[in-house]
Amino acid sequence: MAATPFDDRDGSIWYDGDLIPWRDAKLHVLTHGLHYASCVFEGERVYGGRIFKLREHTSRLIDSAGMLGFKIPYSAEAIDDACNKVVAAQGIADGYVRPVAWRGSEMMGVSAQHNKIHLAVAAWPWPSYFSPEARLKGIRLQVSEWHRPDPRTAPAKSKAAGLYMICTLSKHKAEQEGFDDALMLDWRGRIAEATGANIFLVIDGALHTPTPDCFLDGITRRTVIELARKRGVKVIERAIMPEELAKATEVFLTGTAAEVTPISQIGDHHFQPGQICRWMIEDYDKTVRAHQGAGGETEKAAARG
Repeated sequence: MAATPFDDRDGSIWYDGDLIPWRDAKLHVLTHGLHYASCVFEGERVYGGRIFKLREHTSRLIDSAGMLGFKIPYSAEAIDDACNKVVAAQGIADGYVRPVAWRGSEMMGVSAQHNKIHLAVAAWPWPSYFSPEARLKGIRLQVSEWHRPDPRTAPAKSKAAGLYMICTLSKHKAEQEGFDDALMLDWRGRIAEATGANIFLVIDGALHTPTPDCFLDGITRRTVIELARKRGVKVIERAIMPEELAKATEVFLTGTAAEVTPISQIGDHHFQPGQICRWMIEDYDKTVRAHQGAGGETEKAAARG
């Protein structure tokens, strides 16, 4: 049975300041964000009705827009409030939140400095990005032919829609060839990330992860680094070459959607989820679930401040 299309659902979406019926959240075909990729977005997870690390996501959304040369016409507090209102209106207990900001349709051309900036927030129930079975046994990755670009050629630190085109191409090809996702190298040939998640390798008992100098320093990535250090696991951020996959005993992905997902294969390299993978899965799950109680209240207080 086919999934319900995202443009034909019940409920409400927050759109430019108001909650409106889901099906009425539309934009014109000549919108600048569609033609020229002047669009930024976030992906946030809801656990027990609360958005995990909401303010960090909101701050990144605002910063991403700034890197694309536009200012979102709402404060961080207002954006947080919009996200929370949508979650409440949709009755989401465990799900996903998608804030998105873009240039409108007042001017059509490369230059669109006077276009209105729009903001919308939608939310829907969404379980783990990968199935529980795949998460338990580890997923399989193909090495993509597309590379993350030199930051001198694209706003690599922003969560900009246009930067995900090569991610879609990479993931489609991987899925067509029987893999779950793709590993992307950077323009120098170093390991960068998967199509929508950061990557960690366990080598000689330490956790190694690429330095995020041309891709997003993920919020989940930073959380897992903190959790690993609390466990006494040494974390090393550095340049990692593809041939070093042969040294790794465990490999996993981290991301808001992926959470912590072990990898069983990358190309010809095979891995077995072990103790560090299990620790990170358990510790991350405990962290996001603790957020439902006292952690959630702490975050709400931080958002107000």
